[in-house]
Amino acid sequence: MIIEELIKQVQVPKNQNYPTSMGEEDFRSAVSKWYKVRFGLDFDIEKEVTNVLGGKEGVANIARAFVNPGDIVLCPNPGYPVYANGATKLCDGEPYLMPLKKENDFLPDLESIESSILKKARMMYLNYPNNPTGAIITEEFLRKAIDYAEDYDFMIVYDNPYSEFTFDDYIAPTLLQYSKDHVEINSASKMFCMTGFRCGWAVGNEEIIAGLRKIKSQIDSGCPQFIQRAVIIGLNEYKSNKKPQIVEENMKIYERRRDVLIEGLNKIGWTTEKPQATFYVWTAIPSGEKNSMEFVKKLINVGVIITPGTGFGQYGERFVRFALTQPIERIKEALERIEKVF
Repeated sequence: MIIEELIKQVQVPKNQNYPTSMGEEDFRSAVSKWYKVRFGLDFDIEKEVTNVLGGKEGVANIARAFVNPGDIVLCPNPGYPVYANGATKLCDGEPYLMPLKKENDFLPDLESIESSILKKARMMYLNYPNNPTGAIITEEFLRKAIDYAEDYDFMIVYDNPYSEFTFDDYIAPTLLQYSKDHVEINSASKMFCMTGFRCGWAVGNEEIIAGLRKIKSQIDSGCPQFIQRAVIIGLNEYKSNKKPQIVEENMKIYERRRDVLIEGLNKIGWTTEKPQATFYVWTAIPSGEKNSMEFVKKLINVGVIITPGTGFGQYGERFVRFALTQPIERIKEALERIEKVF
């Protein structure tokens, strides 16, 4: 459906012109409508919605707009490397690493952050459903994070590209349900399996959106109009907060892959829990192994490639991440090879 629309729209001459960096009006309207249907929220398309060239660009360029040299940015660790690197360090900010630990359900321990750090904080990145851990967030924690942001006067950038990548009837929330003083980034990449199309959106506080638009106006010329109009078709499939068929069918495929992998790992003695979201499986390495990198090398030797947890930061040590991006037969073959290591 979406690909067919793309083919149709790319043949329209006016869609081959320069787009606007903030996104076309009909695209922003579709995003606003999606938030109304999905979360029951209303947003002004002139002030509170803007296009981004995929979530990664939005994550980085919000920092360009607001982070000054010496500002502290609260970054989850393990976490998407762009938070600490492409966003914070390239703006001469100072990343403060918030450990995501299993004993805390991979949520940051806000109480452990010293007030002197929080007073200097300019921004906090939160990402749930979470990459790499697959963890989900609670309403209680979202409200707590918002309270901290209000008390210490920092903004929250809620990176939410896996909002629709959920299993077992779990429906992911948005931070914006609890406060519109912050901003959320989402994209078509995971939702509609459009990773290479580079089309997403940022929604929320109008001052934050204005800052992001100002930066983007000097950096990019916007997402191609024919891609935006293909994404509109996908967004319009939503009639409620439940996934439409085009999304649900993909999620069922990934859910089956998840189940095969988890059941297979547990069967060979590698105790692993099922995630409720994302296409990742985050699991501790076996107790007898030296570290995650050395363990990954053992798996490479039998032809299985996974990511060491340290690739997402120091607090990812002794964990590894699987990606459910291969068909079930390949996953079964990988399990047979992993069993050789065990």
